[in-house]
Amino acid sequence: MDKELEMNRVEIQEPADHCHPRLTIRDDVFASRLVSRLNRIEGQVRGIRRMIEEDVYCDDVLHQITAARSALASVSRLVLEDHIHGCLVDRIRAGEDEVVDELLITIGKMIH
Repeated sequence: MDKELEMNRVEIQEPADHCHPRLTIRDDVFASRLVSRLNRIEGQVRGIRRMIEEDVYCDDVLHQITAARSALASVSRLVLEDHIHGCLVDRIRAGEDEVVDELLITIGKMIH
């Protein structure tokens, strides 16, 4: 497992209650870490907007866009890991094999 994911993943105490159809109950610490990351990304995006407004050199803007995309991809990986380890494992064990197709569609959208 990726070290970043390992360091940021918080084990869910009661996995069976972790996920309901179209609702995920996240551990407070894990959710707080995600929100903190998203707040930093939001700040990065506001900074990019200011760079555009201030006519900053294109190459510098592109570097900041790349950094924001990378940070967002990191959050995405954390949510995906939590989804697989929590919701999907429980649903597959319960015989809901169709969630594999749902996961494949989601991953397909993520990599395009």
